[in-house]
Amino acid sequence: MNLTISGHHLEVTPAIREYVQNKLERVRRHFDQVIDIAVILSVDNLTEKEKRQKAEINLRMSGKTVYVESLAQDLYAAIDTLIDKLDRQVMKYKDKVQNHNHDAIKHRAETLESPASAA
Repeated sequence: MNLTISGHHLEVTPAIREYVQNKLERVRRHFDQVIDIAVILSVDNLTEKEKRQKAEINLRMSGKTVYVESLAQDLYAAIDTLIDKLDRQVMKYKDKVQNHNHDAIKHRAETLESPASAA
């Protein structure tokens, strides 16, 4: 898995880099088929002074690309919100992939039983 952390109008310090890596461990623990992660941390000159810190992430998995962004007053708060959103989307995708296979088998078993009981 490739991890890229970059900053836009911001220097990515080792502390920020380590914080992001520790937070991404939660996503990796839930879903291990991650191919590539690109994190962009930036400071925007927005009209809303309280939401200047922005964190974005592109996560490529087998079969899907997930994009999430978060705005906050503090960069660490933006990263926390970003990881929460990302974790929800990854878990939703994982459930969809896992349930899709099991539903097909259940559906096929019910269709095979229906004609036999009708005869």
